[in-house]
Amino acid sequence: MNKNFILTFLLLAVVFQLHGQNQKVELVSNASGQTLTVDGQPFMINGMNWDYVPIGANYSYDFWSQPDDFIKEALDAEMSLLQNMNVNTIRVYSGIQPKWVTYIYENYGIYTLLNHSFGRYGLTIDGVWVPNTEYSDPKTKRFLLNEVKKLANEFKDTPGLLMFMLGNENNYGLSWGGAETEDVPIGTDGTIKKRARAMYSLMNEAVLEIKSIVSNKPVAICNGDLLFLELVAEHAPDIDVYATNMYRGVSFTDAFERVKNELGKPLMFSEFGSDAFNAIAMQEDQKMQAYYMVNNWKEIYENA
Repeated sequence: MNKNFILTFLLLAVVFQLHGQNQKVELVSNASGQTLTVDGQPFMINGMNWDYVPIGANYSYDFWSQPDDFIKEALDAEMSLLQNMNVNTIRVYSGIQPKWVTYIYENYGIYTLLNHSFGRYGLTIDGVWVPNTEYSDPKTKRFLLNEVKKLANEFKDTPGLLMFMLGNENNYGLSWGGAETEDVPIGTDGTIKKRARAMYSLMNEAVLEIKSIVSNKPVAICNGDLLFLELVAEHAPDIDVYATNMYRGVSFTDAFERVKNELGKPLMFSEFGSDAFNAIAMQEDQKMQAYYMVNNWKEIYENA
């Protein structure tokens, strides 16, 4: 999947290099709409989901535990490519150290959106692996809130940090363990919706914990499409940005209007796009991928 993401705000601006400085990032609202600003200058995210996994390794590979020389060499190769693409932000899961966030920013002008998965793929609680996180469980709540507090304290004065984000389409994980997203059960009532309420309430608590420690960075949550949007509005009122992984084909259809009218928060596409592989023809199809991507980007800019 081509996992581009962008924050849809009013204005587009260049990255302002403020080396060695912890930038103030905030949302500014006026009659024209909502704008993300960095030290008072309007800023529109043009970003990539980024990780580093060598050929032959898998999801368990820990890039950030490698020797500094290896990390630096890999970052120099990768970030120069992203810089040439005019990427100004990368989305990175927790595990990265603050010094590398600053290194990427000071050398390549690329900000980091720091993402805590917030139990999306299971948790180890008291030495026991729980594949499907139960957000109403008191031990789980304490564990996750302590995790985000530690994260906020670790990164609170880090130059190059753009914002925090919690989760990765965790609403899809309320029905089963793992990362599958096929045949998503809607769960309009009953157990799934009850679990969703507990999850969004805990996310809101975590947002407030982060804000109590870091006052100059926005906090987003990442939801799968618009599933349970009404529960986000009800139980997570303190989020700054609504991020969504959304794969709807050539158009996002009613997403912009629904988020505006039902939630009233800025909309960020944390994932969108199309695969370069055509599963019908069983071959690479870059032209069709470009067709979807160009139309997605067009809609984003028309709604910015």
